[in-house]
Amino acid sequence: MTLPVHWVESLAGVGPGDLVELEGDEAHHAVAVRRLREGESLVLTDGAGTTLTGVVRATGKRRLTVEAGDVVTVPEPLPRVTVVQALPKGDRGELAVEVLTEIGVAHIVPWAASRSVAVWRGERAEKSLARWRTTAREAAKQSRRAWFPLVEPMAATPDVCRLAGAADLAVVLHEDAPTALAALSVPAHGSVVVVVGPEGGLTDDEVTAFGDAGAHAVRLGDEVLRTSTAGVAAVAALLAQTGRWAT
Repeated sequence: MTLPVHWVESLAGVGPGDLVELEGDEAHHAVAVRRLREGESLVLTDGAGTTLTGVVRATGKRRLTVEAGDVVTVPEPLPRVTVVQALPKGDRGELAVEVLTEIGVAHIVPWAASRSVAVWRGERAEKSLARWRTTAREAAKQSRRAWFPLVEPMAATPDVCRLAGAADLAVVLHEDAPTALAALSVPAHGSVVVVVGPEGGLTDDEVTAFGDAGAHAVRLGDEVLRTSTAGVAAVAALLAQTGRWAT
């Protein structure tokens, strides 16, 4: 039986036999939705590399007390992958965040590309970013990740150029690129940045700016994928070359 996974803000210093308190929405979900009761087992994670298997010792309306059993801390998986995701229309942004989280991306950066149909401004930007972060957290628990992805604030093109310039490998997906993604060598450690354009495609200025920053324009194949699924296909192709998927 697969144990339910719940997030707790910190597990720093927690060892076997210690009591951990969950409060608020996370505890409410465990008690009211999953109906966890005293004596049942679950997994807690802080999303920063530490997980524990514990036993419920007490419950309340929005409170859960867990006695820690085995506590495990694992290093962050390398290479660290960042996906810059152009804002898709509708709910496809949450779909992209969900599958990118499931596949193991470390950072997700929403990007206001020139041809993005969706626009994040003011209150809408705050709500949209919050939805992406909630989606990432829930997907991380579902996929049983010890390290949760960070969903960064929305970036502009100059911000993306700086990310690309600082990476050990940066790629920009482009259907007309002469280089295939599979032709590149992926670093075993360090950082990888994947830039995914919007439904309307990248502008020439964006392609030039990313190239000047050191990013490689690459194609996945003859097929043109949606912006919400292109990122996960690219990351899968890259991770298949690394030790993360070799064991």
